[in-house]
Amino acid sequence: MGRQTGSGRVFLFLQGPHGPFFHQLATQLRRTGATCLRCGFNTGDRVMWPGGGYLPYRGPIEDWPAEIAARIATHGVTDLVLYGDTRPVHAHAIAAARARGLRVHVFEEGYLRPHWVTYERDGTNGHSRLVDMSLPVMKAALETLDLEVPAPPARWGDLRQHVVWGFLYHTAVLLANRPYRRLRPHRDISVAREFALYLQRLTLMPLHSLSRTLATRRVKHGGFPYHLVLLQLAHDASFRNHGPFASMTEFLDTCLAGFAEGAESHHHLVFKAHPLEDGRARIPAELRRLARAHGLADRVHYIRGGKLAELLDHARSVVTVNSTAAQQALWRGLPIKAFGRAVFSRPEFVSDQPLPEFFAAPRRPDTRAYRDYRHFLLETSQVTGGFYAARGRRRLLRQVVDMMLAGDDPYDALISGSAPPRPQLRVVT
Repeated sequence: MGRQTGSGRVFLFLQGPHGPFFHQLATQLRRTGATCLRCGFNTGDRVMWPGGGYLPYRGPIEDWPAEIAARIATHGVTDLVLYGDTRPVHAHAIAAARARGLRVHVFEEGYLRPHWVTYERDGTNGHSRLVDMSLPVMKAALETLDLEVPAPPARWGDLRQHVVWGFLYHTAVLLANRPYRRLRPHRDISVAREFALYLQRLTLMPLHSLSRTLATRRVKHGGFPYHLVLLQLAHDASFRNHGPFASMTEFLDTCLAGFAEGAESHHHLVFKAHPLEDGRARIPAELRRLARAHGLADRVHYIRGGKLAELLDHARSVVTVNSTAAQQALWRGLPIKAFGRAVFSRPEFVSDQPLPEFFAAPRRPDTRAYRDYRHFLLETSQVTGGFYAARGRRRLLRQVVDMMLAGDDPYDALISGSAPPRPQLRVVT
């Protein structure tokens, strides 16, 4: 088998995670002989891509499908690289790339986060190949591997860096985005409002930390059985595009109604916020209102972020739309009720019980099948490292460049036996 190089390949990058990861990835790909270009849609994209190869797009979203097709043809693009596959500029670009037979490289936060990120071809989350891939196929691909599967680390290692890079990105957009004013962002709030939320989050971090500590202590030392609801960002693509709820309030109300009907009267319900929750959904106020309406005011708790592992260790069950954090619960053998489309939404893992029945007597997952599933992910699409901290980016870049140059996607590479060995993660907690 010949060497995989980037010679003759043209990688067009679209929007990436906040920070320098995409630029550093392009630097590595250029060293293999590839050409790397970046299409930017705001000043934040420009700031995060220093140097040449930057192609701004300043037109309206309605003109983008024709424009991306023209750019692919003009520059001889062979590969499309992006972060997340559902925002409009990415969805249109993926359609254009598929029509021309291009490779589409999609990055996303790790399905087994923290300390892993997701790299797939063509789509992630509800659009991932994993959704339709059977467990017997996965198990067969692992037959020659007999390695110890690492346990999930207990903490997200680069949350502070994530917030800081996001703040810097939105600062650039807020202060100097006039050239891109014709393009509507994919977010449902203004850039100024998003900037204000980042600033508020940074300012209130000490207060939020104290609130989180006190709320967690009340749950841990309360002496009551509890069920855990894993919240997601209301504006996140997985929640909006791969779930059945029109709003976060609808999901909260569904959980509380099911709990009030089915749970034992001495059980409690704990809602854990996403680590990057910025307050735009007004979840605490909505929870208080809905809990009173369902007669649950003294049995409902809200925890703002923090470590998930210590809450899972004592939970009776877990409810979510499609949060990837549910995989930490599956690793512990906890019953899962998931409402949305997700890579782990399989009958072996998640319950099909109505919610009141689930809270009354939740069914446990097939943990043996889940160990095989998790091992398959760790040998394929889950790559050690992170987007935001320098150490995490170094880990990621050591592996993912070769994966992008390979002819097979990560799943086919393992199934065919051509996948290289994966470095083991040394967890420091």
